[in-house]
Amino acid sequence: MRITEAAKRLGMSPRMLRYREALGLLPPVRERGAHRRFGPEELAAVAQGVELEKRFDVSPAELAFALRVLSEPAVAAAVRDLGVRIGRIQVPRRALDFEKEKALRLLRPPGR
Repeated sequence: MRITEAAKRLGMSPRMLRYREALGLLPPVRERGAHRRFGPEELAAVAQGVELEKRFDVSPAELAFALRVLSEPAVAAAVRDLGVRIGRIQVPRRALDFEKEKALRLLRPPGR
């Protein structure tokens, strides 16, 4: 089905569907004439995105950025660094640090 019919079924405007496409929130499928065709999979993907936005109170742009963080390691690292800097994320402890701390505790005299 074409975008007008898909938008009607999803309860949104064709413009909103185009916006979601520009954000990368639709599967990248087009027919030969560059017109997008919507099938059951595309409708389900849009509906799932809308449901996530409502459940977690985020905008389509925020959802698109979350997907980018999940798919681009450099973006994920930059966001993680910011989270550590502002105190929203704790620095993960490395296994060797844990083992070193455990060994030091075992070597400490009792009562200290």
